[in-house]
Amino acid sequence: MGMTMTQKILAKHAGVSAVEAGQLIEGKLDLVLGNDITTPVAITEFEKAGLTQVFDRDKIAIVLDHSTPCKDIKSAQLCAQARSFAQRFQITHFYDVGQMGVEHALLPEKGLVAPGEVVIGADSHTCTYGALGAFSTGVGSTDMAAGMATGLAWFKVPSAIKVTLHGSFRPYVSGKDLILHLIGMIGVDGALYRSLEFTGDGVAALSMDDRFTISNMAIEAGAKNGIFPVDDTTRAYLQGRVSREWEAFEADPDAVYEREIEIDLNTLQPTVALPHLPSNTRSVDEVAGTPIQQVVIGSCTNGRLEDMRKAAEVLKGRKVHDGVRCIVFPATQQIMLDAMAEGLIQIFIEAGCAVSTPTCGPCLGGHMGVLSDGERAISTTNRNFVGRMGPVSSEIILASPAVAAASAVAGCVANPQTL
Repeated sequence: MGMTMTQKILAKHAGVSAVEAGQLIEGKLDLVLGNDITTPVAITEFEKAGLTQVFDRDKIAIVLDHSTPCKDIKSAQLCAQARSFAQRFQITHFYDVGQMGVEHALLPEKGLVAPGEVVIGADSHTCTYGALGAFSTGVGSTDMAAGMATGLAWFKVPSAIKVTLHGSFRPYVSGKDLILHLIGMIGVDGALYRSLEFTGDGVAALSMDDRFTISNMAIEAGAKNGIFPVDDTTRAYLQGRVSREWEAFEADPDAVYEREIEIDLNTLQPTVALPHLPSNTRSVDEVAGTPIQQVVIGSCTNGRLEDMRKAAEVLKGRKVHDGVRCIVFPATQQIMLDAMAEGLIQIFIEAGCAVSTPTCGPCLGGHMGVLSDGERAISTTNRNFVGRMGPVSSEIILASPAVAAASAVAGCVANPQTL
């Protein structure tokens, strides 16, 4: 019986010739990730267990991105705990204020993930790295602690859903619209503990940033991971970033899938997810005119350079609507520099946007963009649960950077195709 991409990667890291869905394995880890919220919990468990060493200081990444620059005393204390741990064990990939970025944009940018690798992270959106043909998944802080000490983790091998893509996007349609469309089709538990494996001729039409966005939100369908095949686009992205040897895996022709879905990219429209689930999707035209008070452009989902370009294309020569706050968060320092070099930051500021240092802050209602009672935001982030960005009376609409930018100009949900 053939194996999927994910199953082949897990088999290699378990040191066996084959695995099957439902099998429990212990696999070697290529990278263990934590942030300023989850790492302190992992450190506490690490010390409680009496652990005194890490398995490989080069294979641990700690990124202080959720509440930094620190918003209050508690966040400062958590960052100090992570900072002390990183210094104690001389963690190579420790990213503090001034060097950090939103973790799931920063790690691929730094070349810390390559095809065929196994990555765990104490953050649910660790599944982002499947865009590079890696198996990556979120875990709890206790698993992070064990992973830092042993370089090993237990996995139940997931079954898979095959998503075959055809064609290419129309203008102002992107990876965010595709993943929202898919989640709307199958629901927030439609891929529960399964691997979402993307294939088909349409993959070639997707940029790396599209693939990062799609893999990032696999968890919003309940998936264990989302993964793409390695192609020329992947190789071009890795060039100059990853110098170590890596291995790409392809699904066997007779690989077993629980379900197969086909999507024609040519037919997709700009799509949003209304409160309070990522599966509550509509075409933008169905809800155009819905009032908003805030726009957030950034996050681990849509804070990359291509996202900045798409937002700037819409905002250039226009102004943010009176009564609307538009906040732009380039996801890393390098993206900020590149956006400055291309004149994108100037476009944002001239349009009336606030441009911030990289942070996860507003996505989780942490800081730098928390909503007030009854306010509604349209956001390029990945979750729109009740109370996610502020009080339970606030609302979040998920959208692509182009739709978010068009909405900032219109003062309500708007289609960039008709702005």
